[in-house]
Amino acid sequence: MKTIILEFNGYWREINKNSVPSQEGVYCVYSCVHNAAQKTVSINKLIYIGESDNVNKRISSHDKLDDWKSHISGNETLCYSFAEITEPDRIIAEAALIFKHKPLTNKAYIDSFTFEDTHMKLSGKTANLVTSFIVKKQYTI
Repeated sequence: MKTIILEFNGYWREINKNSVPSQEGVYCVYSCVHNAAQKTVSINKLIYIGESDNVNKRISSHDKLDDWKSHISGNETLCYSFAEITEPDRIIAEAALIFKHKPLTNKAYIDSFTFEDTHMKLSGKTANLVTSFIVKKQYTI
């Protein structure tokens, strides 16, 4: 069984997304509420999980940005978290995270996990994520 360990950093609000690292990894998109007085964010829901060889560039020009924004309301904004990981584990990590958490706007990997059995161990900024889980290889017909 493969084990993947991820340390998530964040949270970057939409207005500060240019500060997300320009590194290879996986990222989560959330709806959140910013409390300026306390300098905190409250994470509400997981909207999307993705991967890229340059997460900053991918988030900055993502074709699903309008779709993500359609899932926020009122005083909410988008927030991002990031975990550095290289290929090929980056693709497996994204698939396992999507399969387990089924974010609102992801389509791929929701119903199947075609990689070897994988144990995911997450730490850091992991709001709304299960921090230790196993995903077993399975297909949908």
